[in-house]
Amino acid sequence: MDMQIDILTLFPESVDAMLNVSILGRAQERGYIAIRTHQIRAYTTNKQMQVDDYPYGGGRGAVMQADPLFRCWEHVVNTYSPGRTIFMSPCGRTFTQSVARELKAQYDHLILVCGHYEGIDQRFIDECVDEELSMGDFVVTGGEIPAMAVTDAICRMVPGVLPEEECFTEESHWAGLLEYPQYSRPDEWHGRRVPDVLLSGHHKNVAKWRKKESYKRTMLRRPDLWAQFDEKQLKTKSEKKVLAEAKAEAEAIRAAEVEKAEKAENAAESPVE
Repeated sequence: MDMQIDILTLFPESVDAMLNVSILGRAQERGYIAIRTHQIRAYTTNKQMQVDDYPYGGGRGAVMQADPLFRCWEHVVNTYSPGRTIFMSPCGRTFTQSVARELKAQYDHLILVCGHYEGIDQRFIDECVDEELSMGDFVVTGGEIPAMAVTDAICRMVPGVLPEEECFTEESHWAGLLEYPQYSRPDEWHGRRVPDVLLSGHHKNVAKWRKKESYKRTMLRRPDLWAQFDEKQLKTKSEKKVLAEAKAEAEAIRAAEVEKAEKAENAAESPVE
């Protein structure tokens, strides 16, 4: 077993419905990964199976209590292994592809804690959580969707889950670039044709086109990512030529967009006769 992930949640059925099917479902059947969900309510000590209460200090909503969380977490630790405990929280570091690679490389057991309501008791975080992860600068109603995203991103990199390593190493964010455009049959749809190079059967030219499109897409859509790209890693004349072509084409696209915007602005300002 290359990766075990235990998810502490109030909604195990929802998580199971997503993570036990398709690619991840087959990977579990074949023994490459194990994904287990744990119902936090099962670890309460009251008849109502209540897991939340009013926050000290007042305020709206309710806070998940520390004890049910701790009992659930303790069961996982004692049954499987301590693992690395991660609380899905908007206060954590932002989850990225590089963080997914880091967690996959350094740990073979993760425990993901899903909060709900107004959050969870800080004392559980202080005692049991190793780190907090955020999906970005937004808030969702619970930690289940973030936990599923983290699980999917990490597990798909485990050997055997996908047919080949290239299935994820050529995708967006793996090397700090966005992925090139994809096309499938038919070769013409609604008057739009597949680029000729992809129909040529010339694998070297296809590879160059894909790299160039990856550069262009990153330059135009994610200048923040492109600013971090190290051009010095390109050693050959061929690699540098592809980059130069991408820069020229990206600049032409930007110029065309500026011209189009200026024409639209001028048209809007022109008096109607």
